[in-house]
Amino acid sequence: MFTLAHLSDPHLAPLPRPRWGELIGKRVTGYINWQHKRRFIHDPAALAAIVADIKAQGPDHVAVTGDIVNIALAAEFPPGRDWLESLGSARDVTLVPGNHDIYVREAAVFAARQWRAYMCDDEGVGGFPFVRRRGNIALIGLTSGVPTAPFLATGWLGTKQLTELAATLNELKGEGLFRVILIHHPPVSETARQKHLLDAPIFKRVIAARPHSHGQLAARPEWHERSRGRRAIGLSRARARQECCWLQFVPDRRYARCLAM
Repeated sequence: MFTLAHLSDPHLAPLPRPRWGELIGKRVTGYINWQHKRRFIHDPAALAAIVADIKAQGPDHVAVTGDIVNIALAAEFPPGRDWLESLGSARDVTLVPGNHDIYVREAAVFAARQWRAYMCDDEGVGGFPFVRRRGNIALIGLTSGVPTAPFLATGWLGTKQLTELAATLNELKGEGLFRVILIHHPPVSETARQKHLLDAPIFKRVIAARPHSHGQLAARPEWHERSRGRRAIGLSRARARQECCWLQFVPDRRYARCLAM
């Protein structure tokens, strides 16, 4: 049995005090939103309780599907690295970025500089998609985070990444590995359009053409029916979707209690 824990959207608090020169463009609206709303939602104590419970379960691996930071200030990324290291080593934790991690153009450089060890393949090579093999499991990391205009949180994979994903899935199928795709934006979602994965239809066609032994871990994971002995601890609400029938996520009510603290 391989146990995979999934954690998304930690949004580490408190937010470092920004310099005036950093509050340009989208960061302005993000900072206002943080001060008036989001800082009352993201409770460090609740996150610490969730992490402690994950560690108590002793999973084989932890997948973090993004949004470690809030408005992608340079000062947010070193604490993000510290938090990842507290969660586990780069061998035991895999990260893909979310839209808040790539909030502005320069944020991708900050993320790569501080978090590269958690966002690379087994040889230490960065870039997306990347593949990590753990036993008979293959973790495939994608990035859907892109800089967007204010009030938008849409995701985008792009032609190059989707083409390489298709080739990667074909290669891994030949190795007989159970393939788990890590992505921040859910390809099947009922959220507002401004939070959608814009090329989700193409992504789903890539997956549909290669239907055997897949799993998807997104910011809002789906709960599926065929696990073949693999167990994942899911931390978000979702419901079954027949068009994405890959991995069985086993919900644990303790996480719901932690999130409500």
